[in-house]
Amino acid sequence: MRLHSNDKPFECVYCSRTFIKKSHLDEHLFSHSSEKPFKCLICSKTFIKKSHYNEHCLYSHTKEKPYKCCICNKSFSQKCSLKIHKHLHSTEKPFKCSICYKTFTHKGAFNAHLRLHDDENPFKCSVCNKLFTQKSRLIIHSRLHTNEKPFQCNICSKAFRLKAYLDGHLNTHDNHKPFICSVCNKSFTRKSSLTVHLLLHNNEKPFKCSVCNKSFTNKSYYNRHMPLHSIEKPFKCSICDKSFTMKSYLTLHSRLHVKEKPYKCSICSKTFIKRSHLNEHLHSHSSDKPFKCSLCNKSYTRNSSLNIHMLSHNNEKQFKCSLCKKSYVRNSSLNIHMISHNNEKTFK
Repeated sequence: MRLHSNDKPFECVYCSRTFIKKSHLDEHLFSHSSEKPFKCLICSKTFIKKSHYNEHCLYSHTKEKPYKCCICNKSFSQKCSLKIHKHLHSTEKPFKCSICYKTFTHKGAFNAHLRLHDDENPFKCSVCNKLFTQKSRLIIHSRLHTNEKPFQCNICSKAFRLKAYLDGHLNTHDNHKPFICSVCNKSFTRKSSLTVHLLLHNNEKPFKCSVCNKSFTNKSYYNRHMPLHSIEKPFKCSICDKSFTMKSYLTLHSRLHVKEKPYKCSICSKTFIKRSHLNEHLHSHSSDKPFKCSLCNKSYTRNSSLNIHMLSHNNEKQFKCSLCKKSYVRNSSLNIHMISHNNEKTFK
């Protein structure tokens, strides 16, 4: 009878999503933890839901994909994958906030948003005191401080903070990049990556720091930047006593002391402290310059090089000397300039 009455009495304490059956709620609760109780005996892949496990066992190892998109004909081995995919074709967001008119695709996200207007943020981070409306959001945020990455790729063992990041990463193994830029035709494994990329074409940086006015194209870059203004830096280097807001920053810093460079180029054997530096370096071995300036069509192998180049168009010199107020387009130029002040002190 509940199917006809739309009665969903079982509510998730984390995201307020409701369910007709308690068994559905119990299954859903696994999504807020890293626990995946259903394991495939062939490939050891684990699943939150038994239905997903059953679908995987039936189709993944046979390469059969019975669930087909009626719009683009793309096929999927799991029904849930098709359901997620269909959101790409639709701009429908049926849940609308009556206060700010923001719209949402999912009821869970809509309910979480409503708490922002109530100023109800009951979940507090013990490290930086940031408040959250949902416990699941606090758990995800805490991983920034601990560098915990519970979602691991079963192909290359790379680990991620969020399941969504893992899902996007898995596309790189089959070279599947369904999200294509309409300006330069560059393709991406994740829709979020395409969204950030499009900001480069517009030279748009919507995330602005309220303390120093620095702007960012990506919310994740903005989130990493904000703790720099925090006095609290709980992660301390045992060698030089330098402190950091995040454990991941301390890990990277520690490699400078031991000269550890764990990421090695398979072509020239050059090593790097960060994986991102290796990824950028790999472009130097090809003539591919995927990062193109929308104003003068100049191309670059690295995204960071394009960002520096874009500053030359608007004559923005954001790196300012604290001693003589001279400013520079590049941070490296400022660092070279600072040496001149050190030399002045030496000869006085």
